[in-house]
Amino acid sequence: MWAVRRPPAQQNQPPHRSSHRNPPTPPFNAPAARRLRAGLSMGPEHVAYGMRVSYGLPHVTGDLVLAWERELVAPDNAELTALAGVLWCSPGELLGKPRTLREHRVARGLAPEDVARAVGVGLHAYLTMEEHDAWRGTDRQSAALADVLGLSLPDFITVTGRDGRLADLLRSAVTTRWQAYVRPVGAMAPLDRRLIQDALRELHQEYQGQMTATLSWGAGSGDSSAAGRAFLDGIVERFWTAVQGGTP
Repeated sequence: MWAVRRPPAQQNQPPHRSSHRNPPTPPFNAPAARRLRAGLSMGPEHVAYGMRVSYGLPHVTGDLVLAWERELVAPDNAELTALAGVLWCSPGELLGKPRTLREHRVARGLAPEDVARAVGVGLHAYLTMEEHDAWRGTDRQSAALADVLGLSLPDFITVTGRDGRLADLLRSAVTTRWQAYVRPVGAMAPLDRRLIQDALRELHQEYQGQMTATLSWGAGSGDSSAAGRAFLDGIVERFWTAVQGGTP
């Protein structure tokens, strides 16, 4: 299924966030917003005018647009959608890398209703899972979620809250016998068994070699422990890198 392979501002007052009823957006990519505006030869006030006239956001001013670009505040959902429309881009182009279920949905420019309908869950149930960042769908619904949001396998593992469990399995694999963890990791990450074997073997050898080298350099136990912790802290990212390296 997967290929493992990203309130109104008042005059003379500093702009601030819109209504608290709007949940926070994913990380706003301020440099991208500046670059797109400059590419269209538009000033901040031109952008603000377009958002007011075309999208019904009377509170948006040039100062607010500049505040977004200077990362003083971030646009809410409605503002982000309008900004993308004025800058002739998709909302995803104005965001950093999405991490949560909601961030992936916003990055794809989808309404909650669209996702709920596509995966076959009630809107209220979906919004609850999104609010608590806890996916509880069935295998079939999970597959539909990955499809509608265009999730890579690493993103799917994170969005469905399984990365913590995966990290535990990988830490155990590199610190003990990696062969015993091929099946448990495969149950969580449906990849070719050989890819998982090669990745676990590589990580085990790298970790054990690093620990041996650290001790042979005469470093104290504290240095050795710090090196080991640093390796294990990034174990999930290392795993996906190893898997990508072994992908045909």
